[in-house]
Amino acid sequence: MAQPIDFNKSEQYILSIRLSTDGFSFSIYHPQQSEEVYFSSSPVNTQRSMAANVKAYLTETEELKHRFKQVNILIHTSRYTTLSLELYEDEQTDLLFYQNLPPQNNEVVLCNILGKSNLVILFGLDKLTHLFLTEHFPNARLFASVSPITEYLAHKVKPSDCRKLFAIFHPESVEVIAFEKEKLLLLNTYPISGLNDSCYYLLNIWQQAGYNQEDDQLYICGNNRVPQWEELPLRLKKYIRKLFIINPQMEFNDSAMSRIKEISFDMLSLISCE
Repeated sequence: MAQPIDFNKSEQYILSIRLSTDGFSFSIYHPQQSEEVYFSSSPVNTQRSMAANVKAYLTETEELKHRFKQVNILIHTSRYTTLSLELYEDEQTDLLFYQNLPPQNNEVVLCNILGKSNLVILFGLDKLTHLFLTEHFPNARLFASVSPITEYLAHKVKPSDCRKLFAIFHPESVEVIAFEKEKLLLLNTYPISGLNDSCYYLLNIWQQAGYNQEDDQLYICGNNRVPQWEELPLRLKKYIRKLFIINPQMEFNDSAMSRIKEISFDMLSLISCE
């Protein structure tokens, strides 16, 4: 059973914050005492900018004012691009990023190196949000939310496996990650507004990638915050035979954190990759 957090020993805990347009959340846990966990989520003010929301969140959330052993910040964004680690050169970060994405004012480009996947994920964050975060947490590690998901799933895929397509659903978007054996074929984020959007993107990707209905596999993960989540697997099973629903509690060995229904798959992936 989960145990309460003792903020008098906050410097023993790891804090992970997740920032998304569909809400902010954070988790706190003790790396040696797995049952000592804390989780909180809150909506964002859609009339404010991301930077204004972040500033208010850091100012008003008492739990975030403590000192922690380690701070991770997950940015849920679609402004990212991937490349092989062998092709990456640090001094060309901005050039590589803007070759694949349109320029945007007042943006800083950040880098996540995925050692197990042999990949680099570059992502953008507006400068003011970045300033607020790094002033409040000078030693924080910043990640695109797709980074821990990709690292976690890549580690699970084996050379002998069939081709696999993973879809991680959120209220307003879906991340699609495709593998052929251990090779990453696709990583992209798509906006969704309902059941039809969700099915369209997945079935179109399945067809364009030449996946086989009999042999290849689709894994989906989401929760009741996702529009029409209960209907989605019923619709997809009409077209894809080997469809599996990822149960985070089973996936992450029934950890205290995985029992929290509201926690996101990317946050659980980050914790498991520590």
